[in-house]
Amino acid sequence: MSQSIFITGIGTSVGKTLVSAIVAEALEADYWKPIQAGIENGTDTEWVHSSVSNSKTRIHPESYKLQFPASPHLAAQKEGISITLDKIYSDYTKIISYQNDPGGCLVIEGAGGLMVPLNQNEFVIDMVQKLGCKLIIVSRNYLGSINHSLLTALAATQRGIPVCGWIFNDHFLNYEHDIVAWSGYSLLGAIPFTSHPDKAFVRQQAALLRAQLVNII
Repeated sequence: MSQSIFITGIGTSVGKTLVSAIVAEALEADYWKPIQAGIENGTDTEWVHSSVSNSKTRIHPESYKLQFPASPHLAAQKEGISITLDKIYSDYTKIISYQNDPGGCLVIEGAGGLMVPLNQNEFVIDMVQKLGCKLIIVSRNYLGSINHSLLTALAATQRGIPVCGWIFNDHFLNYEHDIVAWSGYSLLGAIPFTSHPDKAFVRQQAALLRAQLVNII
C-alpha cells in the first residue's frame, strides 16, 4: 500500500466520518478507524461500511472499540485499559501487509482533533506521526471554527506533518478561502449540507472530488 491518508477534524462532530467515506469512495481506498469511543448508536466503521458503493474498499476493524462516548484516554480508563501507539502501529503494519495493490490507499479516520489525548502522554497528532501519514483536515462552520481551523493547521505545521489540504463540510459563509490563505494549505473540496448523507450522496460527492483527490496520492 503506497499511501495512507489520515482524516482529522478541527474538533468533534465536524464531519470526519462523512468525509472519510467520500475519500474512500473516490479513491476506492481501504478504511480504518483505529479508535472508536462510544458505540451505543453504532460505530463510524459500520456507517462507512454501509455508505461506500465500490467493490474495492475494504473495511478494517478498530484497534480499540470503547463503550463510553468520551475522550479516548478517559473511555479507556473506564474500561481498565491503556491505549498504546505500539498496538496501533502493529495493527497498521498488518493492514498494509494485506493490501495486494501496491498503488492502493488507506484512509484512516482519527478521533476528534489532533490534540485529543490517547493516554497520559500521547495525542492523536502523535499517532499521525507514528503512522507516517499525510493529513486531510476537515473544517465545519460554527462560531470559533476559524480559530480552531488555524490552530489545527499550526499544530500540523509545527510537527512537520505533510498536509494535503482542507475539505470543508456543511454550510459556510465566505471565509473558507481565508482559512486556505492564512494556513497555506490547499482547498481540496467542499461538501454541501444534506440532512440525509446516504450512499447516493457519498457516491455523488466522491465523483465531484475524485480528480482533486487523485492528485494527492
